Amino acid sequence: MRVHICAVGRLRAGPERELIDDYLTRFDRTGRALGLGPANIVEVEDKKGGGMAAEAALLERAIPKGAVICALDERGKLMSSPDFANQLGRWRDDGRGDLAFVIGGADGIDPSLRGRADAKLSFGKMVWPHMLARVMLCEQLYRAASILAGSPYHRV
Repeated sequence: MRVHICAVGRLRAGPERELIDDYLTRFDRTGRALGLGPANIVEVEDKKGGGMAAEAALLERAIPKGAVICALDERGKLMSSPDFANQLGRWRDDGRGDLAFVIGGADGIDPSLRGRADAKLSFGKMVWPHMLARVMLCEQLYRAASILAGSPYHRV
């Protein structure tokens, strides 16, 4: 199952980029034997200032047809890392070819796109900067693949 991180905004060089690249490389290596990956990031940018609706239109184009859509949203479901791993495994086992994680802009995800999501995931009640949310998602993808592979990376 291919994983797509569809996000508003451009990530520049720096520590966040290094962490994301490292975790996605680890995910691709660990996930390959499990039928997970590769993972890629698709960045969109609303240069005309059209707000959440314009961002949603750009994100919609970035999401592959038929993909499972998981919106990162503060109102989403709180999950443990093992629960997240099990959910990834279920989507994969259901034969879903693509999984798209959607990260909105500064104002969040437009309600129309959020309403279309198959799942909504929260990293807690606090709001995280978008670049840190990307890092956290990439680490959790690697952790999920490690859990599914039976690796000792995740400790209870």
